[in-house]
Amino acid sequence: MIRVIDSSQVASLLDIRPLVTIVGQALIKQGRGEAVRPERPHFPVGEGLGTGGSEKALGTGLTMPAYITGSDYYVTKLVGLFEANPTRDLPVINAQILVNKADTGLPVAVMDGTRITAMRTGCIGGLAARELAAQPVDLCVIGAGTQARWQTRAIAAVTDLDRVRVYSTSESRIACAEELDQDLDASVTPVESAQAAVEGANTVVTATPAEEPVLDGEWLAQGTLVVAVGAYSAEMQELDPTTFDRASQVFADVPAEVAETGDLLATPLDSDDLDPLSNVIEGTIGRTRDTDIVVVESVGSAVFDAAVATHTVERAEQDGVGTIVELWLACKIPNRTREN
Repeated sequence: MIRVIDSSQVASLLDIRPLVTIVGQALIKQGRGEAVRPERPHFPVGEGLGTGGSEKALGTGLTMPAYITGSDYYVTKLVGLFEANPTRDLPVINAQILVNKADTGLPVAVMDGTRITAMRTGCIGGLAARELAAQPVDLCVIGAGTQARWQTRAIAAVTDLDRVRVYSTSESRIACAEELDQDLDASVTPVESAQAAVEGANTVVTATPAEEPVLDGEWLAQGTLVVAVGAYSAEMQELDPTTFDRASQVFADVPAEVAETGDLLATPLDSDDLDPLSNVIEGTIGRTRDTDIVVVESVGSAVFDAAVATHTVERAEQDGVGTIVELWLACKIPNRTREN
């Protein structure tokens, strides 16, 4: 028997505030080596399906498995990343998560993973701002998509958020600001330029699919926290080298993978120059001076998905949420004492 949990049901089971703590605990487990996180393959999909049978890929598929030591479950997430989807009124990222029992391998649940992906990634911004941002938080968000919203909501959930300014190159910044202004106690406004959004902010979040920097490090005031969550490949870049030149500390959720993104490849820094964000959550490292510019880089981890999906399954079982279906019929296999 397997529990199917759709997107609206997933949403009903999750609240951003406790998720920040759950993702923080998963980050600590990952940092201690108490999680199995195989390399996530990503591959082009959709070749030959474009206009005129174009050979250009239409999107990217990813497979993200993980297991946290001591957990009752292991988790596999299947992800599709399709940049043109907004023109179809579809999300850029869509995902499904399969949860299996860790002692038998039997399937337990399959659920929508799109909201889980958005919320658990947002939790990184919440953790970074909780531990490293000046309070109250004066927030700049560059980007106006799903991730910009969840970064802001997570920061609002765990900090004293005073003001938010949203910038994107499209008019989507208006709708994003209006939605967040209704959701949050803080004042949220759209602005006309990235520089206008950054000036006066003590916390800056970049959440874009950019391939060229969206932030000029010269705009940053002393003491600013910069949280970059958009660049996850060598071709993607949100931050310019000046930002890193001015930064006293650079933290990463997965240092080895962050070092291979366009943000870091544009600098002389490598993985040895990046401090694990998990150590900040554990309290072993942190800000050294209030006036320092600090950068947090995130590429995401299947370990975060495993933690949030496990929480979702437990809540669903407790509240009786989801549809139970019979995926396969179990039967006893008699012991064989001789070959047939």
